[in-house]
Amino acid sequence: MLTMTSLAAQNQFGTLIDASQRQPIAVTRRGRPVAVVMSYEDYKATTQTIPLHVAALISENYSLRGKDAGEAMRQHLGKMSNQAAEEGLTEDDVTRLLNED
Repeated sequence: MLTMTSLAAQNQFGTLIDASQRQPIAVTRRGRPVAVVMSYEDYKATTQTIPLHVAALISENYSLRGKDAGEAMRQHLGKMSNQAAEEGLTEDDVTRLLNED
């Protein structure tokens, strides 16, 4: 991962944005990483990834393979989505809850 100081990021913002379209850029302040700048597409992909502990739980409960596994997962996610909506949770709320440690 490329690194850029916060001062350089401020002075070369256009360069930072351009470079972040190719790969995430770590921004440092006083030698410590404080932020990561990435493309919007990378951000969306990152936030839509299933956390490892959730994937393990799914794997334990759904040992199916192939098309059967895909259909079982769609049905399960549909039920979860309906239940979350009934409880007034938004997609952002669910994502935040899944990513909590």
